[in-house]
Amino acid sequence: MSAFLPRPRVGVWLIGARGSVATTVVTGCAAVTAGLHPPTGMVTETPAFTDSGLPALSDLVFGGHDTLDCPLPKRAETLTAGGVLPPGVATAVAAELAAADREIRPGGPTPGDTRGEADLITAFADDIRDFTRRHALERTVVVNVASTEPASHGPGAPLPASTLYALAALRAGCPYVNFTPSEGMHHPVAAREAEHSGLPYAGRDGKTGQTLLRAVLGPMFAQRALHVRAWSGTNLLGGGDGAALADPAAAAAKNAGKERVLADTLGNVPEGEVHIDDVPALGDWKTAWDHIAFDGFLGTRMVLQTIWQGCDSALAAPLVLDLARLTARAHETGLSGPLAPLGFYFKDPVGDGPAGLSEQYEQLVRFGRGLGRIGAGGGDARPEQRADASGEAL
Repeated sequence: MSAFLPRPRVGVWLIGARGSVATTVVTGCAAVTAGLHPPTGMVTETPAFTDSGLPALSDLVFGGHDTLDCPLPKRAETLTAGGVLPPGVATAVAAELAAADREIRPGGPTPGDTRGEADLITAFADDIRDFTRRHALERTVVVNVASTEPASHGPGAPLPASTLYALAALRAGCPYVNFTPSEGMHHPVAAREAEHSGLPYAGRDGKTGQTLLRAVLGPMFAQRALHVRAWSGTNLLGGGDGAALADPAAAAAKNAGKERVLADTLGNVPEGEVHIDDVPALGDWKTAWDHIAFDGFLGTRMVLQTIWQGCDSALAAPLVLDLARLTARAHETGLSGPLAPLGFYFKDPVGDGPAGLSEQYEQLVRFGRGLGRIGAGGGDARPEQRADASGEAL
């Protein structure tokens, strides 16, 4: 009889749903599902997660909020012209892009919007609930992939848009992932509500390029007892992120996560800082350069330099799909609170956990195995169960 029942579907509600990352997520999910491309970059598609009970890519349904009105098929055409998407893929999955675009609702606040914060939160939450109801979804995961916003200005300041969306996710009963450096659930107002929501959440700031290398190289220097004197970097990028990060306040929010990785892996923050330059001609491509000055035996001074050239959207999209699936499964099993085992994906992760990439990966794999055991011979999850720093459920 169960063979005739439809498989439960899971919603992925993207904040910034018409941006480069979101467009690549929807296009990539459809292309992989159709067998047009392999799931390169998706950790959840490796053998370690085969038995984790994750929702299938074909069972994900996309919608979201955005303040832009450029349709997803048109956005995908632009990304194809820029070399982000392979030729022909956007055309092959045009129906899936159009379907997702029909589920995108106006975001905010926008200039001239007279709605207060409470009204915006209610409207956003209603949009998410309506999406979940109309598609008969088992659950919906809200993922923030919008452009970085400046840090808020302390007590009494208006809630940032990212926090309005985070609160809307909580009000709609949805787990939440912040893939950006923006405040989101970190704002004290949202953090208090999240604590009592019984919902799982993860973030913040996806670790896609320069900081990914730092999470590998930092432990190397520490483990080899080499003293890092200075660590400086430069990012050259265009696209929406380049324009957003031209704002010094937004760039400061971005760099905080990069510095945290060094502090956690080295035990201190060496001299130097990261400079972020907006180069519109680069489009969605980024060049990241690091200059690391360190001392060896007898104080011998040495230097390591790295250059990372990549497309942020193509690096981020598989991680967003991973996070949506893992967070949905965590919610299904009854886990709540900060999902520390997902720190593998973030510059500034919530909860307690290791900072080195290798240790974070081991924690993630343990978490995936634990998700597979719950409800599959390991018993049902208890309400408001949490995941500890080892990756196991408490």
